[in-house]
Amino acid sequence: MNTAKSTTGDAHPAVEKRTSSIKLVATIAALGGILFGYDTGVMSGALLFIKPEFQMSATQEGLITSILMIGAAVGALTGGRLADAVGRRRAVFWAGILFIVASLACAVSGGPNATVATFTLSLSRLALGLAVGGASIIVPMYISEIAPRAVRGRLATLNSLMIVVGQLIAYGVNSALAPFENWRLMLGLGVVPAIVLAIGTIWLPDSPVYYLKKNDVSAARAVLQHLRRGDDRLYIAQELADLQSAIAEQRGKKSEWEAARTPWIRWVLGIAIVVAMIQQVTGVNAIVYYAPTMLKNVGWTSQNAVFGSILIGVVSVVSCWIGLNIVDRVGRRPLLLTGLAGTGLTLLALALVYWLAPTEELWASGLMLALMGLFMVFQQSSVSVATWLLVSELVPSAIRGIGMGIAGLALWLMNFVVAMAFPPLLEAVGGAWTFFVFSILCVLAFVFVFRMIPETKNKSLPEIESRFQEIFASRH
Repeated sequence: MNTAKSTTGDAHPAVEKRTSSIKLVATIAALGGILFGYDTGVMSGALLFIKPEFQMSATQEGLITSILMIGAAVGALTGGRLADAVGRRRAVFWAGILFIVASLACAVSGGPNATVATFTLSLSRLALGLAVGGASIIVPMYISEIAPRAVRGRLATLNSLMIVVGQLIAYGVNSALAPFENWRLMLGLGVVPAIVLAIGTIWLPDSPVYYLKKNDVSAARAVLQHLRRGDDRLYIAQELADLQSAIAEQRGKKSEWEAARTPWIRWVLGIAIVVAMIQQVTGVNAIVYYAPTMLKNVGWTSQNAVFGSILIGVVSVVSCWIGLNIVDRVGRRPLLLTGLAGTGLTLLALALVYWLAPTEELWASGLMLALMGLFMVFQQSSVSVATWLLVSELVPSAIRGIGMGIAGLALWLMNFVVAMAFPPLLEAVGGAWTFFVFSILCVLAFVFVFRMIPETKNKSLPEIESRFQEIFASRH
């Protein structure tokens, strides 16, 4: 049977009219990742035409790009709490509605001068950031809670794939509209996937963790019966019991904030926060946001620079697809360590190109583009896949709402620092020193992962919690 039944024989309200395909559920939810990718990637091309139209300075350019991350930080911090309050499914729906409104606001922003244009566009991008940040937390949380353990890595990292697909779509839209310099349409087309996401939530069930937090055991059991197939159906009772045990462990606490004061939980949350920041300290979004600008600075035309970003986007999608398919076989820890080593070496090579080569020459700028592409291979197949997945796995069940929000806050604040500082830093000290700093940060991240992160492959969320409790006890 594909539909869980209540004692009356009718479909349980928790799963009535909901899809029973775990892949389809994950795909609909991961449309939030497409919006995440589109709205962060589209600005890279739009900037080429917004900046000269309003004669913006490098600081104003950095502001309208990075202000989205401030909104995303707030959205990430509140997204988990919203998901706890109204459910994961409804939280995804409201994120979709906010995406629609904010995308339209971005498309009509502007003004008679740089100051007014920066203010109106920044305000719209701030609202868009709320949606991006909320989706960045709610979607991985939701997918990790509904997915069977054997494919949790593949499904949870589907969100990472959707992010780079969204960026590639943005690059394609930018390239198509570049001859017309129509940055408003570039920004406004984000409403299309947002509408699909909002409508698609009609067919999503909510997660068993949410129902158990609301003391609705029958609904949680119904969702598991509805979504599990094959051998996974044999372990529904054990999976439900494990989830109940993990949630009940901190049930006596007054709030998630009080549960977060538990020493081992506070320690694990700290690790999750650093893992979230690792995703950004590699400098990935400096390349995502500013690749066309960097290519234009070394002599490429605006259209060619946008086309160059499409090549980077294609590499990102293919690489993320590879990572998605190997993460459950290779494991999170070795994948992340390999990615950090690769990104660090590639950034060092990029710094050397800036240092030694006259970048206005074709071979040097071509090598720069090739190194950006190689960087994305390591980043998207390893670092991005593993970090997003690990954050969703590490945060204990007792503080899922605030824990995911705090980790997301750290990620987006680091994203903001990178996006805001990159243009002035590149202008002040040059590409060589800028990328050298990022390579050093990759080395520090490698050391942290090597010392602090155990393998989580093929472990249930309660098993991961138990493993960290053991590690904490042995070290303290």
